[in-house]
Amino acid sequence: MTYDAGNVFARILRGEIPCGKVHETAMSLAFHDINPQAPTHVLVIPKGAYVSWADFSAKASEAEIVDFVRAVGEVARMVGAEAPGYRLLANHGPDSHQEVPHLHVHVFAGRPLGPMLKRPG
Repeated sequence: MTYDAGNVFARILRGEIPCGKVHETAMSLAFHDINPQAPTHVLVIPKGAYVSWADFSAKASEAEIVDFVRAVGEVARMVGAEAPGYRLLANHGPDSHQEVPHLHVHVFAGRPLGPMLKRPG
């Protein structure tokens, strides 16, 4: 999957589309998902043009990596999810149903989330 500079998250970063900002750093942005799948559903994205964890871990600077990881943790604390618990999810590629070709981590919280995947059965 190649990076598409016209994707919705790139457009948010350029200020072309508004977002419900939760947290912002020099290298990361967190905002509410427009189609929440849990009572708390926040997306955290790096500001750089990365399509996946593999792409990010190979090409991002150490400063970008540290900033992004810390931003994810800060968002979990900010939304009050640390004590009751939360789930982090990052999808990549068609098998995972990645909808936007820009690395993003979903922070889900606000209710018991159940098992991660359905067991084969």
